[in-house]
Amino acid sequence: MSDLRLAARTARIAPFQVMELVKRAVALEHAGRPVIHLSIGEPDFTAPEPVVAALERAVRAGHTQYTSALGLHALREAIARDYLERHGVHVDPARIVVTAGASAALSLACCALVDVGDEVLVTDPSYPCNRHFVAAFDGAPKPVPVFADTRFQMTEGLLDAHWGARTRGALLASPANPTGTSIPFDELGRIVANVRARGGFTIVDEIYLGLSYEGRPRTALELGDDVVVVNSFSKYFHMTGWRLGWLVVPPSTAAAFEKLSQNLYICASTLAQHAAIACFTPEALAIYEARRDAFRARRDYIVPAMRGVGFDVPVMPDGAFYAWLDCARFGDSGALASRLLEEASVSLVPGHDFGANDPGRWMRLSYATAREKLEEAVARIGRCVG
Repeated sequence: MSDLRLAARTARIAPFQVMELVKRAVALEHAGRPVIHLSIGEPDFTAPEPVVAALERAVRAGHTQYTSALGLHALREAIARDYLERHGVHVDPARIVVTAGASAALSLACCALVDVGDEVLVTDPSYPCNRHFVAAFDGAPKPVPVFADTRFQMTEGLLDAHWGARTRGALLASPANPTGTSIPFDELGRIVANVRARGGFTIVDEIYLGLSYEGRPRTALELGDDVVVVNSFSKYFHMTGWRLGWLVVPPSTAAAFEKLSQNLYICASTLAQHAAIACFTPEALAIYEARRDAFRARRDYIVPAMRGVGFDVPVMPDGAFYAWLDCARFGDSGALASRLLEEASVSLVPGHDFGANDPGRWMRLSYATAREKLEEAVARIGRCVG
């Protein structure tokens, strides 16, 4: 029997190496090793009681049928109201598409906007799946190397320098994974205006916007209704496994996005949607804000602590729950990650997943875990690297 021939695009999508590292860490745990996980981008907090109670009510009420492909109208209204109340931006609920997580939102955006061979600018380093969403629809992700001098973020100058004849748009993240840094809002405005003048599209991944630590977070929706914005209930709302996110799309494209949603996944989880409405109640929002403060306190501990054991952290993260560590003095990040896991039972992520911009120099640390675990991890790392 011959092997099944796979589509050529599968070869353009690299394995997600962090998941392999996590599998090794879990195997060590099962063998009795007390591993501290500083690798996965998942909050240790879970959905608060108001959201869990809303889920229980939805289950008992039998709310298990399909919803509209765009999502429950009540949830879309709640999202729109939150943009107005917390960001001062009016968003028509008709522009909001509820999706099965931010991954489905980004996939849907690329399906709608990327033609075969289109180049899409992404930063290097960046979240690896973003470039794979582009490649999955036969586009060409074009990495733009970024460094500490721009806080590992895109600038208008970099966009100008890398925009080519086949470039169709830019896919940005602010705050970003793996660096935890944001694009200054005035700079983001210049980027969007530049892309707009070229007739391109701008997709802004804002799944960590609620976890911003320096000043009032501002959404790219302020910059015009032609910007496509992605958000999620996974990070700020602590509902990773519920697989729920959303898109805000230009008014003229809403019908096309609805058609694609109908055909690609019908709708997001109905029960998760009913529960998510409770995320926007004052009681739940107070819990989320307190938890954001806890993440900020963890950041304020872990960055100086890692510098204290010999790692360079050239840029203080201002959002998300990641620190981007320069580990050059200790050797290649892949070898160091293996050493820390095997010898210290601490799991960090080497830079190789996030791009080709000197990945052996960098490691991502996720501080989405309790303070006492962070302190123990720092002690173990310090002993291991001497």
